[in-house]
Amino acid sequence: MIQSQHVSLICTVKDEAATIAALLDSMLAQRRPPDEVVVNDCGSTDATAEIVQRYIARYPQVRLVRGGHNISSGRNNAIRNARHDLIACTDAGLTLDPSWLAEIIAPLERDQADVVGGFFTPAPQSLFELALAATNYRDAEEIAPQKFLPFGKSLAFRRHAWERAGGFPEDASHCEDILFDLALKRAGYRFVFVPDARVHFRPRSSLPAFARQYFLYARGDGQANLWPRRYVLRYTAYGLGLALLLGARWRPWLLVPLALGAVAYSRKPAARLLKRAPALPLHEQARALALIPLIRGVGDLAKMIGYPAGIRKRGAE
Repeated sequence: MIQSQHVSLICTVKDEAATIAALLDSMLAQRRPPDEVVVNDCGSTDATAEIVQRYIARYPQVRLVRGGHNISSGRNNAIRNARHDLIACTDAGLTLDPSWLAEIIAPLERDQADVVGGFFTPAPQSLFELALAATNYRDAEEIAPQKFLPFGKSLAFRRHAWERAGGFPEDASHCEDILFDLALKRAGYRFVFVPDARVHFRPRSSLPAFARQYFLYARGDGQANLWPRRYVLRYTAYGLGLALLLGARWRPWLLVPLALGAVAYSRKPAARLLKRAPALPLHEQARALALIPLIRGVGDLAKMIGYPAGIRKRGAE
């Protein structure tokens, strides 16, 4: 039996004038309405705060607070200013499914969990974004719930868990949600994955924007010393691929294992793309499929450059 409890829905924003209204509209359209919405403005220089103030004039449950220097400190400031013990957390630049809050809070209200991870669904608006989404964002059924670490864009937890974990790590500019999850895991809190608690977001719209995003993620990984084995495997695989490519100048048959490896690496993204866009004309399917190896290669290169940059940054601290 679910025991209804008060919930604070929080997010932190900076220069989100183009997207904040859509986010607030989706928050206010929840099937299970939040008892309050706390928006933390982290130093916006555009009209973000003014837009939030217009919502406050119409919806008394919306509040605006200011503080923080990055997403971690902004989230922590929002939580400190929240009035309730159940915290639902999301981000700017996306929208919430109407059932998101009801789904993500239910395990907390049933006392089945202390931390709940929801899911996130790409909403591409171009062929490139469709290919990028298929390449980098898995379907919910591909997730192993027991291994899933929630992202800050779709997350709920109890206030005392946040306090005991020390809040979101304010010295981390990226990967802060993963570090927060790991601190909660070490403290022994119960996690539940709820794939039906979905937020919708638009993938990066260009290859340079995507490369920058993955460089920053990897730099955050390097700074926090996350996933070193994963990065060693990536460097090893690409080193072997480069060796095969160079060796093919004298032994052309070496291109065969290289090509087979590239096909295998693109197989799952290709299957996702065809599943998600079955009505796409054949010529556009072909174009989108051709983008997958390029997206994979650029993303991996950005990660391989970003990770040592993060290690250097950690060494300088």
